[in-house]
Amino acid sequence: MVNSFPAGPGDRCGVWSIVRGRVKPSTLCYIKNWRCFAIATKELQINEEIRDKEVRLIGEGGEQLGIVSTRNAMEMALEKNLDLVKIAPQAAPPVCRIMDYGKYRFEQAKRDKEARKNQKVTEIKEIRLSLNIETHDFETKVGHAKRFLTSGDKVKVSIRFRGREMAHANLGNDIMKRFAEACAEFGSVERVPKLEGRSMIMFLNAKPAK
Repeated sequence: MVNSFPAGPGDRCGVWSIVRGRVKPSTLCYIKNWRCFAIATKELQINEEIRDKEVRLIGEGGEQLGIVSTRNAMEMALEKNLDLVKIAPQAAPPVCRIMDYGKYRFEQAKRDKEARKNQKVTEIKEIRLSLNIETHDFETKVGHAKRFLTSGDKVKVSIRFRGREMAHANLGNDIMKRFAEACAEFGSVERVPKLEGRSMIMFLNAKPAK
């Protein structure tokens, strides 16, 4: 395996590399025209991407190693077969840590995936009422709405006016008000009843869990 870091001002080539396998980890080898490929990231600079003259170094176990030259910090990381990662570029000097960057990225991806899995996706459930709804049907639909709200979902309550029912929109308002009051323990009105074409629509939002 070959790891590389920027050469110093007096070096004849753009890159110094440490070659592992047939030579000792501490051996410095001059390799001409060697091209290195770092793990691409927008957030963190690693290894040869770090161009600062010196950095404040943190060891792989979290120990403070003080301010050292970037060249020395790189050598220390390479000797442990690890990466030098700039974790606080805004500091003066920048803070770098010795770590296994591939392992860090893998664990970070696992944490992000787990966090997304645990996120609750809010759905909008619709309850349809009518002007002549019977008491039993009304109570059944209230029960459905309470279950949806308990699960953290929003509830869209709608009444469709047919024919001459449009002349009795005030009755629709009364039904919506009764429905919201029946669900008040589990949800609150997010959007008051409003006519949209031949439909009256109201939204209920789930109350935060106590």
